Amino acid sequence: MRLSFRHFVRELNRLRCHFSKSVLISLTLLFLLLLPLYGMAGSDNPGKVIAGWVEKVSLTGHPNILKAKLDSGAKTSSIHAENVELFKRDGQRWVRFKLLLTDKNGNTKRLAMEKMRERRVKIKEYDGGHDSRPVVKIDICFDGRSYSVEFTLADRSEFIYPVLLGRRFLAGIAVIDPEATFLTQAQCE
Repeated sequence: MRLSFRHFVRELNRLRCHFSKSVLISLTLLFLLLLPLYGMAGSDNPGKVIAGWVEKVSLTGHPNILKAKLDSGAKTSSIHAENVELFKRDGQRWVRFKLLLTDKNGNTKRLAMEKMRERRVKIKEYDGGHDSRPVVKIDICFDGRSYSVEFTLADRSEFIYPVLLGRRFLAGIAVIDPEATFLTQAQCE
């Protein structure tokens, strides 16, 4: 049953003779407080999460946690990759690379991956030049949900965070709180 404000007022008027004024005021306040939650109940889209400017993410199916900087100034997301090699398979463009994963004890391992290349992008460098990078889709867990995210493969060894999540990923998923960090969960449920 869909409860509208008009329906609520009609029901309130009908019940006026059965309840005291203070009970009716309490019911009205309760309705107004719960109304925003009612619109979200049963929704397939859970809405945007408030996330800090740094969050933890994981690769779907892997226990290792990666720190990610959320950057509304970057259009495309980026992940640290080593030994990036372009090749063809069945006439399609593919990329072979290794991701550097660190566990909670500080142990590192290299995860070899092969992904179909989605496209190439030109990235503006600090010195004004451009770098051409392959883009692949990698499944990650962010805030307990799995997402297929387009990442450029880059050498991010000079950066603090191995993952950068850009606007294409963040749109419709998260709003950044620039004063906070680690507000979301890294593993999928």
